[in-house]
Amino acid sequence: MNFTEDLKNSLDVLKHGGIILYPTDTIWGLGCDATNSVAVEKIFGIKTRTESKSLIILVNCIDMLERYVRDIPESALELARVSDSPLTIIYPQGKNLASGVCSEDGSVAVRICNEPFCNELIERFRKPVVSTSANISGKPAPANFSEIEEVIIRQADYTVKYKQDDRQKHSPSPVISIDKNGIIKILRK
Repeated sequence: MNFTEDLKNSLDVLKHGGIILYPTDTIWGLGCDATNSVAVEKIFGIKTRTESKSLIILVNCIDMLERYVRDIPESALELARVSDSPLTIIYPQGKNLASGVCSEDGSVAVRICNEPFCNELIERFRKPVVSTSANISGKPAPANFSEIEEVIIRQADYTVKYKQDDRQKHSPSPVISIDKNGIIKILRK
């Protein structure tokens, strides 16, 4: 299996409302079409997570960010442009996304991804992809593929082969929130 086949298979699964298990620019994630409510519900079921906890979505550029986030504060755009490592930003208001992706207050967590597989996948899919850690809610996030529980792997419709042998320990991205006035709060370092 090569990179191109992984992309083709992942795209097919995403287009049909399925769930992929894939490497991101941080840790391995469970992903689906962020605009498909049925797929999003499947993610919550796999993680045994309540829908009151929102999900992170990955986009591949600022143009895509603007299609799914309402009224982006200028400070957020500046941070997105200058950040040289993965950074998840919680914006005050999402739009055009499936229910369950945004928090109850309408806010949405987004990361502009900078990883070859994810970038190409999002570019070809032309929509954001959910990215939530590949673990049961409340358990530790897997630092690499070898730490993902079999119960998670079995429930994914497709598991990407790319980077499965990477044993480097990865960690989730820092998370900040930016309110409509551009005020920044650090939520996870």
